[in-house]
Amino acid sequence: QVRLVQSAGGSVQAGESLTLACVDPLNIASGKTVAWYRQVPGKERGLVATVSSSGTTSYVDSVKGRFTISRDNGRRTVYLQMDSLKPEDTGVYYCTSENTWGPGTQVTVSS
Repeated sequence: QVRLVQSAGGSVQAGESLTLACVDPLNIASGKTVAWYRQVPGKERGLVATVSSSGTTSYVDSVKGRFTISRDNGRRTVYLQMDSLKPEDTGVYYCTSENTWGPGTQVTVSS
């Protein structure tokens, strides 16, 4: 049973925006921090952003000012809004909480 459900990613041009969603139907992330990671071929998954249960957020330096992580606890959903996308943002994005990972979604940014 899929415990974290991710929305589809997409292919966009540099400078455009994309929003990813991570739905938690089993509410495993209730009261817990949720994070988004990104993986590119040949590299380990790298942390992109986190949001605590109270809404406190953190970001890797490369996305600060461009990405916004948020959560809607009522909808059991965490969002990653990505603005001013760059080609280096390309990768497979995963949401995770409590050692549970979503299936990943591809984001491709073309120059």
